[in-house]
Amino acid sequence: MTHSAPSPTGTANSTRALSVAALGTLLTLMAFTAPLATINSTAADLMSDAAGRTWILSSMSIGLAAALLTTGTVADDFGRRRTFVLGAAVLALGAVVCAVAPNTLTFVLARILQGLGGAAVMASSLGIIAHTHPAGPVRAKASGVWGASVGAGIALGPLLAAVLDRWASWREAYVVLAVATAVLTVAAHVLVEESTSDAPRGLDPLGALLLATGVGALLAALVEGRQGWTTLVPILLFVLAALLLVGFVVFELRSTTAMLDLALFQHPPFVAATVAALATGGGIIALMSYMSGFLGIALGIDALGAALLLFGWSATSVVTALLARRLPASVGGRTQLAVGLVGVAIGMVMLTGLSENASWPRLLPGLLVAGVASGVLNAALGREAVAGVPAGRAGMGSGANNTARYVGSAIGVTIVAVVAVPVGASASGVVALVHGWNTAALVTAAISVFGAVVVAASRTRN
Repeated sequence: MTHSAPSPTGTANSTRALSVAALGTLLTLMAFTAPLATINSTAADLMSDAAGRTWILSSMSIGLAAALLTTGTVADDFGRRRTFVLGAAVLALGAVVCAVAPNTLTFVLARILQGLGGAAVMASSLGIIAHTHPAGPVRAKASGVWGASVGAGIALGPLLAAVLDRWASWREAYVVLAVATAVLTVAAHVLVEESTSDAPRGLDPLGALLLATGVGALLAALVEGRQGWTTLVPILLFVLAALLLVGFVVFELRSTTAMLDLALFQHPPFVAATVAALATGGGIIALMSYMSGFLGIALGIDALGAALLLFGWSATSVVTALLARRLPASVGGRTQLAVGLVGVAIGMVMLTGLSENASWPRLLPGLLVAGVASGVLNAALGREAVAGVPAGRAGMGSGANNTARYVGSAIGVTIVAVVAVPVGASASGVVALVHGWNTAALVTAAISVFGAVVVAASRTRN
């Protein structure tokens, strides 16, 4: 069996590995973003209330955040191809259940299952790329392709769902995703060579359980708190999350097989990449998660129109991520992260100041600016996620980075929901919704700026 130190694998092997890894990431992000454009029709069909709508948008984030770090460690120690294949199979199964879900609870549970499978796919994909592409310009270019696949998945998911929703129903999108992911499962098994870390750390089942349940409890508390922060359920969930996550930190500090080396948080490149991912999730991803529903209710833009606007942002990020591969080596990864976060913030500020009579051209310039900056971010995140950890621990680096992204996303979606439509406010008042959007865009822009400041500070410390 081959190991994780980059070896002189043939160009064909590297190309196949990169193609499978990028396609797996693309399909995971398509699944993640599929409900964005059709949230109104999905919620109506499943008879979801306000809490149910938030759960629909947040549930896959919970699965991703809970399992990314664990599956990254499993991929490093027990096989990246094996982990990828298993994750893709689970992702496909979750899509099948989504397609036939009779109610909100079943759909949400299926989305969490998709998150668990997607976590294994994404955590192992960067490990596969790191194994087949040596550090330096070659890996930077491959990371740019991976970053483009993130943007492409975000672009195509809502578009696929919106087109199929107009042609048949929102459910057909999950059928298509299930079939495509099943095909990729077979392709990965055939085309990708197996690899593991040269220095396995061993399983950390208690740490994995504490982290998964702690993150799950925290995100559940945030979603349930949307209905009232002083009620019993969110308070108990916050307390449970705090106990579990503190227990995770204590256990990891004492464990000889810790899945996450907490000493990495003393390493500026790792801190920069993790904070940038957290700010990306809590900033632009959270705002875009809310945008389609807002456009339909407040501005009368249908699902396909909303998906095309999202496409303007995300497709631009794909092009920029590919072009970012040509940036000179003198432009460091953390510089790209900081500049990307500032650019995203500028784009979101441009999305503010809407009136109830606003139309789609008013949104396009801000979405394009945010798209350019998102492409720079995605390309840099893919590289910095594995550059900030020891050799052979690419899965751990990928898992930690993507965990931060989707914890940030779940937290950000809740913050946006609270700011945009406060509890007790009428969800049907157009003026109130537009005012809430303007405020939410400023809040998410502030999150991005804060992330940029932290990244810049970590850079000066190095």
